[in-house]
Amino acid sequence: MDREGGPAIRFLPAGGDALVVELGDRIDAGINDAVHALDRAIGQAGLPGVLETTPSYRSILVSYDPLATGFAALRERIAGLAPEASGGLAAARRIWQIPVAYGGAFGVDLEAVARDCGLGAEAFAAQHSATEYRVYMLGFAPGFAYLGDLPRRLHASRWPEPRPVIPSGSVSIGGAQSAISSVDMPSAWRLIGRTPVRLFDLQRPEAFLLRPGDRVRLRPIGAPEFDELAQAAARGETVAVLESPAPDPAETASGQGAP
Repeated sequence: MDREGGPAIRFLPAGGDALVVELGDRIDAGINDAVHALDRAIGQAGLPGVLETTPSYRSILVSYDPLATGFAALRERIAGLAPEASGGLAAARRIWQIPVAYGGAFGVDLEAVARDCGLGAEAFAAQHSATEYRVYMLGFAPGFAYLGDLPRRLHASRWPEPRPVIPSGSVSIGGAQSAISSVDMPSAWRLIGRTPVRLFDLQRPEAFLLRPGDRVRLRPIGAPEFDELAQAAARGETVAVLESPAPDPAETASGQGAP
């Protein structure tokens, strides 16, 4: 199904209680914008039977109560929402400033990754932190943030074997993406730094700090400031700085994405 001025839309069944809305077949900023705009429109519409939406890079999983609605009815309603969702996404974007300690014990792979890219560690960290990142999606672990678009020169392959565990807050690179981990977890991504910010914290009214579609700016810090901010985060402080006004939560539909 094509819509004027936007990507083609495909509707696929996902078992008996969900459907997938595909808006493209690649990682692309425009497609991802369309995903988050349509996700928000679905949330605002209050469609009968819809239980949850889960946006990813290029698609949305819509979970529903099969006793209240069905695949055909939802497909028709969501297709009708697509043109309305084509504008206004910028109003829902938030920009976060997140402190990051690069290298050393915080990022044990930084020097090797920088060397492979033909850069010194400081130059690599400077280029990495100079980029404003898009939160393409959340997933794999609660609050795990997939960040793009990583400058081409900083791309680095994953390790052949994952580490059994990396600490929460790890800032890493995997191929063309960067990421911030939200919990202790296994990972084969290259570790270049760490933030004291807790992306996932059940003590907060809103457990997930970031939402798909947010923007992230990284601020390099040293070990003393990291320790100070980590203590503040342990006390429940957000630590990250919201640089742009937050939209009304009632107007924003967000969820966890699948890798």
